Amino acid sequence: MTIRDEVIDITVDAARIAGTLVSPGTRLPGVLFVHGWGVDRETYLTRAREIAALGCICLTFDMRGHAATRDQRESVTREDNLGDAMAAYDRLAAHPQVDPSAIAVVGSSYGGYLAAVLTSVRSVRWLGLRVPALYKDEDWAVPKEQLRRHGLDAFRRSPVGPHENRALAACAAFEGDVLIIRCEHDDTVPPEVISNYLAAFRRMRSLTYRVIAGADHGLSQPPWQQAYTSLLLNWATEMVIRGREGGAAPEVQTELGPAPTRQPPRPA
Repeated sequence: MTIRDEVIDITVDAARIAGTLVSPGTRLPGVLFVHGWGVDRETYLTRAREIAALGCICLTFDMRGHAATRDQRESVTREDNLGDAMAAYDRLAAHPQVDPSAIAVVGSSYGGYLAAVLTSVRSVRWLGLRVPALYKDEDWAVPKEQLRRHGLDAFRRSPVGPHENRALAACAAFEGDVLIIRCEHDDTVPPEVISNYLAAFRRMRSLTYRVIAGADHGLSQPPWQQAYTSLLLNWATEMVIRGREGGAAPEVQTELGPAPTRQPPRPA
């Protein structure tokens, strides 16, 4: 299958952010990739190309505060970046070859958190979260770069329910298919956060939970990166094929691993 990359501009508020649209040649499911804090759309570009080869139209994009807009890093808020994700989603959904009823959103860390929130304001059929971060609702207007000063570490090690948190509330209401991936030696997103996310999903069609053995938060070694790519590609393949055939969702799948070694946290 021929794959085509198209660099595009996305308008959000009074700004413009860059994206790379990866597409095959027919009207197909859409996949939106939301990168984590401190990286950019290149993080997901290779995976986007692989998933596009399955017969999907994929969009990666740079949130404000990253890449060409890195000068906004100190001031950008979650409200700003959620606006970026909404604008990118709308651009993908408006693509003439995309089926707007068959859109997946995939995010890591901060991007996973935003992906979860996005499901409350946009129609999402499939949701893929790798090490999704968690933040306090009351600090919504605080610049992302300052959130560590607001008791974030203690918050992440506490039990939090959907009635207390916007992202978890969105998960509780989500009725599509879910993939959650934890890294065994994550020093940024503790296991309590993953437990909060897993417990929040109550109405989903299916939930697949996997652990990348030995991996750290940022997937610093190539084998861990490849493991994530394989897990994501296998899940996306199953979702796309099932979606085309109109098959029933499988039972909830889980795979537990040993608790990660506790180390000092790093920004998510």
